[in-house]
Amino acid sequence: MRTSASGKKFPQPAVYALDGLIPVIDPSSFVHPSAVLIGDVIIGPDCYIGPGACLRGDFGRLSIGKGSNIQDNCVIHTDPGWDTLIEENGHIGHSAVLHCCFVRRNALVGIGAVVMDRAEVGEAAIVGAKSFVKADFKVPPRSLVMGSPARVVRELSDADIQRKTQGTLEYQHLTLRCHASMEAVEALKALEADRPRLPPFQHIGKD
Repeated sequence: MRTSASGKKFPQPAVYALDGLIPVIDPSSFVHPSAVLIGDVIIGPDCYIGPGACLRGDFGRLSIGKGSNIQDNCVIHTDPGWDTLIEENGHIGHSAVLHCCFVRRNALVGIGAVVMDRAEVGEAAIVGAKSFVKADFKVPPRSLVMGSPARVVRELSDADIQRKTQGTLEYQHLTLRCHASMEAVEALKALEADRPRLPPFQHIGKD
């Protein structure tokens, strides 16, 4: 068990050493207890690792850069002798699969997308939801790719990249919220009167 900032007890994630290599989690990052980390996995500062994510560092190193988020049910793996690298502010959508690939700074891999061996997602690029990035493909920086196999659709505008950055900032804020208030509880049996709603966070990072 671990203790949240509010003093509540919270389960540890499933972390396994392999061949003497123990996963590394920066204390500022949040890893959900249903996530699985095995072997040579390095989670940098201010990251969010969501429920059901599986990071298997049993063949090579998986490095998650500062401020990145790995959302629910993502799978990250690599081949022997290769790393999978997600650079600073990487944004990996729900149920994406990354295998032996490189995601550069401030890039986004959309929901359910697959990025294959030795592929590279360039800086501030976006891989569309459910797209398949084939082995050795290079996604140009500041570009949108979509399809199966993924092809370049267009160059991204400054506004496109700002929207992506905004979403990543919201996940970084979610990391802080989870540290501060998430706890394991029993579900309520009935809806409370005047149940509050979560506030929007679109203001984060804006002047």
